[in-house]
Amino acid sequence: MPTPEFAIEVRDLRKTYAATGKMPEKQALEGISLQIPTGSIFGLLGPNGAGKSTFINILAGLVKKTSGTARIWDLDIDQHPRQSRAAIGVVNQEIVADPFFTPFEMLELMAGFYGVPKAERRTVEILAALGLEDKKGAYVRQLSGGMKRRLMVAKALVHNPPVLILDEPTAGVDVELRRLLWDYVRELHAKGTTIILTTHYLEEAEELCDSIAIVDHGKIVACEPTPQLLSRLDYKTLIIVPREPLETVPPELAKHDAKLRNDGSLAITFKPAETGIGRLLEKVRAAGISIADLSTKSPDLEDVFLSLTGNKAAATATG
Repeated sequence: MPTPEFAIEVRDLRKTYAATGKMPEKQALEGISLQIPTGSIFGLLGPNGAGKSTFINILAGLVKKTSGTARIWDLDIDQHPRQSRAAIGVVNQEIVADPFFTPFEMLELMAGFYGVPKAERRTVEILAALGLEDKKGAYVRQLSGGMKRRLMVAKALVHNPPVLILDEPTAGVDVELRRLLWDYVRELHAKGTTIILTTHYLEEAEELCDSIAIVDHGKIVACEPTPQLLSRLDYKTLIIVPREPLETVPPELAKHDAKLRNDGSLAITFKPAETGIGRLLEKVRAAGISIADLSTKSPDLEDVFLSLTGNKAAATATG
């Protein structure tokens, strides 16, 4: 079939979990509509409980939607359940692996589930790409946590899906493994795979994603190209390092949203369209401050996230 314009397209997707026991009815998704372009690296961010996992599980066939439509690789998940789910590989947060299988056996088993002919299987190639070739004959229970995480990625790739969903793939792993995973993700993307990423590491999303959607309380609160999303906050911060640490904010600067930092430096938040750096520096010098160093900081994705969701805990969480 021809390559579709959108790898994933959902319209007015809703999911309501029925009341059970003492738990009241919960609306996890409240009419999400989303178009994820083919060939993109797309970020899906949001606080814990925002609905991200429900969204992914509906696409994976693990949760039944209440209403709305969803298409994967231009295949409706209701009309073509098997074909649409075969078009995605999902790497879940949880590590699910039989401890008595070897990585080679596990990938061969998964390839069989997807109906991949033996002659077309890429088991050794995938294990090598993820740094697991020398562990292909070891039992899964003998692998480290990082190796098990890589094995979850390998399992999702056995049927060569055009769409790969990574749900918190680097939660709780070390920096070296994180870099290895992202290098491989970039390789897959360069070969044409569409990547959908959920992460609590906002710097990862900022670095990797072409576009980002932010979900909060089951709704999309923003969905834009990453540079456009970052430009939402029209301010910068001028950081002044004085030759002598300050103990208080000079009165001349207090009205310019100046704050004293723990190290004795001064952070002045300003809107470039209203106040230039030159004017601020004049006021700093007029306040008798001798400057040792200065720098400017632009808003990052965490600032945008907080402005849209007000959820600092979610922005700084790591898993």
